[in-house]
Amino acid sequence: MKRTAENKLKVVAVRIDPQIEQRLRLLAEVTGRKQSFFLQQMIESGIGAMENTWLPQDVLSQVRSGTLQPRQQASDATSDLFGDLYTDHTN
Repeated sequence: MKRTAENKLKVVAVRIDPQIEQRLRLLAEVTGRKQSFFLQQMIESGIGAMENTWLPQDVLSQVRSGTLQPRQQASDATSDLFGDLYTDHTN
């Protein structure tokens, strides 16, 4: 698919464990692909499971039907979206 202004890929920064970064780097080096390729593949293959787990059913239905309206980011929202979630679920 040719990228246009409407479907241009977005940049997202994440923090990852050093061992995961090393494994990701190895994948990239051995295959000759970029780390971002593998990250995109992982996100695309796993986002459905995350949506099923974390989204309320009415929101999930809107996501799947393509009717979800864009949300405005709150000015006090944290840039580390999963900081609290990750901490809460690792105990």
